[in-house]
Amino acid sequence: MITPCLDPDFVPAAVWNRNFREKVAADSKAEDFEIALTRPDGVTFRHSARILEPTESNAALNQKYVERLLKFLLWAKGGSRVLISGNTDLTRFLASEYSENGTRKFDWKTLGENVFGEAISVTSVNESDLPEENLATTSQGKNLDGCRIGFDLGGSDRKYAAVIDGEVVFSEEVAWDPYFQSDPDYHYKGIVDSLAKAAAYLPKVDAIGGSAAGIYINNEVRLASLFRGVTDPAVFQKRVQPMFTDIVAEHYPGVPFEIANDGDVTALAGAMSLNTNGVLGIAMGTAEAVGYVNTSGQVTPQLNELAFAPVDYRENGPADEWSGDSGCGVQFFSQQGVARLTDKAGFKFGDMPFPEQLIEVQNAMNDGHEGARNIYDTLGVCFGYSIAHYAKFYDINTLIIMGRVTSGSGGDLLMDRAKEVLTAEYPELAEKITFTIPDEKMKRHGQAIAAASLPTLA
Repeated sequence: MITPCLDPDFVPAAVWNRNFREKVAADSKAEDFEIALTRPDGVTFRHSARILEPTESNAALNQKYVERLLKFLLWAKGGSRVLISGNTDLTRFLASEYSENGTRKFDWKTLGENVFGEAISVTSVNESDLPEENLATTSQGKNLDGCRIGFDLGGSDRKYAAVIDGEVVFSEEVAWDPYFQSDPDYHYKGIVDSLAKAAAYLPKVDAIGGSAAGIYINNEVRLASLFRGVTDPAVFQKRVQPMFTDIVAEHYPGVPFEIANDGDVTALAGAMSLNTNGVLGIAMGTAEAVGYVNTSGQVTPQLNELAFAPVDYRENGPADEWSGDSGCGVQFFSQQGVARLTDKAGFKFGDMPFPEQLIEVQNAMNDGHEGARNIYDTLGVCFGYSIAHYAKFYDINTLIIMGRVTSGSGGDLLMDRAKEVLTAEYPELAEKITFTIPDEKMKRHGQAIAAASLPTLA
């Protein structure tokens, strides 16, 4: 294994799982463990796994394997009803972990009640009672006709563009600070202002498409870091959840509108500009945003919220301040991932905000600062192993990397180190996957065009 220089305790999920699978392969009494992950609307994902013989000596390994696996599936695929055919003791363990008083109570409530409208349940069933996989894919995006507005809402700026028949005629980005704003009017007014400025460059507005970090179902906000400051559930339900549909109804009545996770829009932008499919798009910015266009060119109903998905299996690893869980992607592939390593790299930033720390590290990188290089070297090694982990759940032909963290020479080093890890440890993936860091035109215009292309004209 290649050790990240500033994070030597990192335990890659890909390596831990590989070692576990080797133990299972050598265990003549290993057992099947089948998982169906379903939603109220009938969308169902299936995953097949195998566990060690369920003895007392194997209990801790089996528990860690199935718990981390379920955590990944919940945030990568998404669902509220977990049906398991396999060892009932392990199923009861998972039901306890993902409960109101369990270790994963954040996931139980946030993903269950907030996203799917019901608490997560974990139930043991016979294999014959497991539902078949049911994935409703869509052709969302790639619509370029007419006069469109595309926007992208980030944690430190909002971008917007006016697009006519696929050509950007105006684009701009404006700084804002939505992260911990408790009054939804701040977000509402900012979004309305951006749409109005873009609309001024169009003869008419035929459609509006947007991207932002978070989970959006039927254009409603279900979970989004941009609105973390709105902590009153009643205010969130009344003002935030319908915010985008309210804006369109009030200011652009009748205009087709779609908003999607910014990772999905990243993947769409890559698929459109590179004319390829099987695209995993990753935006490393305020958080880690991920999207996927499958090998048939379709957007699937999976969540792709890999910021919450574990990539590091060490005990007491870096903890996500929101969920409280350790070793999740957001602590590696975001501004937080950079800031987490700055002290070890020799920087003394104190309470400086993460976006400003990132800028300082990038400036130091340009000046040849060894500590800055070590940060990106470390993140690159961690990313390489995480790509191998992601590839167990996604069929990846092209990897599109975007976001402020990847800007400049640091992003190049991060990518080079990730490729080195794959070449050394997973050569079949190194040969298959094409890495792309978009140029500035694609970063600015590609994302805007992809977002604007989401709605279909009536």
